[in-house]
Amino acid sequence: MPSLSLRIDLDRETRIGPGKIELLETIAACGSISAAGREMGMSYRRAWDLVEALNRVFGKPVVVRQVGGKSGGGAHLTALGLALVAHYRAIEQAASAAAQPHLAAIQAELDRSGADEPDNATAGVTTSGP
Repeated sequence: MPSLSLRIDLDRETRIGPGKIELLETIAACGSISAAGREMGMSYRRAWDLVEALNRVFGKPVVVRQVGGKSGGGAHLTALGLALVAHYRAIEQAASAAAQPHLAAIQAELDRSGADEPDNATAGVTTSGP
């Protein structure tokens, strides 16, 4: 079944989509940027760069770090970070619900085209030798 993937342009250079939202959710769950990065298969540097891009575009932190200390530091989402995730998920859910009939119609076309028409990759293709 076709699915919908949502990306929101925050400015000309910064977007937020499923990957950054997953990173924020993973930071919230792990309490650490490096642990979240490892869980998602990315370096600490990449995870931090993504977080910094969001912090920069909003002009205030979506994630704050706690350096060192007895517990070894960590990170957590700010109220803004939590709200960003909640708003994104609400938009995603509303868009998905609105798109369902259209996605079902696309799937019906895919099902029909797969059963009724020749393979588009080879239809009308002829080969000739050199």
